[in-house]
Amino acid sequence: MTHTSRPRTPTPEAADATNLHPTTKTAPAAPTALPKPVRLYDIAKEAGVAASTVSRAFANPQRVNFQTLEHIHAVAARLGYRPSTLTDPAGGSERKTLDLLVQDIANPFYAGLVKGAVHQARAAGYTAILSDAEESADMERTHIKRMMDSVDGFIIAARWSSNAELLELNRKRPVVLFNREADGLSSVTTDHMDGSRQLIEHLVSLGHRRVVYLAGPRLAWSDTQRWQGLSRSAAAAGIELVRTGPFMPTVTQGAAAADVALASKPTAIVAFNDQLAIGVLKRLRQREVPVPQEVSVVGYDDAFGSDFCQPPLTCLSAPVEQAGRAAVDMLLDAINGRPQPRRLSLATPLQVRDSTGPAAR
Repeated sequence: MTHTSRPRTPTPEAADATNLHPTTKTAPAAPTALPKPVRLYDIAKEAGVAASTVSRAFANPQRVNFQTLEHIHAVAARLGYRPSTLTDPAGGSERKTLDLLVQDIANPFYAGLVKGAVHQARAAGYTAILSDAEESADMERTHIKRMMDSVDGFIIAARWSSNAELLELNRKRPVVLFNREADGLSSVTTDHMDGSRQLIEHLVSLGHRRVVYLAGPRLAWSDTQRWQGLSRSAAAAGIELVRTGPFMPTVTQGAAAADVALASKPTAIVAFNDQLAIGVLKRLRQREVPVPQEVSVVGYDDAFGSDFCQPPLTCLSAPVEQAGRAAVDMLLDAINGRPQPRRLSLATPLQVRDSTGPAAR
């Protein structure tokens, strides 16, 4: 510690001494250098994109390709650039932002969800960012961690995160689940139990007595619900139901799923979702198995493309656009101080098309 003495009047001798031997003053210590702040230019250089693209990624993210957006945020996090909020480039104020995380952006099932959520968010003055988990546990968890400080809340079609992880996230940022339920969290789902009942009753009315279910991903909450609904309805109707799988919910998995199903000699096949069912139809056509004359095929969701595949697919219709609007309303309630968890289950009417018909004799 430096002590300052009280000034005294110097004697002539002292004054002469001072003149002859000037006092050497110690220079103040240089201040500790602060870490150099990470600039948008630094992120752009590291990410290999234009600085204007980086600026849009933080200020206007809906104008940036989702893969580029993910890459920029990853580089920014690695360099230590973690903005607490997204800002409005026009006024510099906090941007109200929601994150909508789906499992596979290429799956048309999510198109209605995105449309409903984006429109509802915009009406409330919020921006909705679309993110893709790519059917990956690592991507799902990494993205949530990365966006934690940049959004006001999450709407998540979560498959890989545990209930405990989602509850912990909800303590930091409000969360609404889509197509999944968990105690203590708000959620929007479709009525899988009643939908599955409609599906089985439709097949029974056509004379089907042996049905194969092509299961979806092992951790999918909706797969468990659909299997339970199918099992109960099949048992009540006295028909045989065989479970196979799991399969990834994609068109490309349809070929393998169809081959497995045919080995059980069913009169009807129920697929976990429309994408898998469309892949099954393609494989059956390759194997010259007529649909529905020899085997009927049914799917879930009524996603884009299910009504103009060949033949048009019978499926349960999921009101996903309505679900997207409802999920945003729930999330905004939580953001605005009304965090009481709510659950909404939407009806799923059966759309009967040409892929189902009377059971083969």
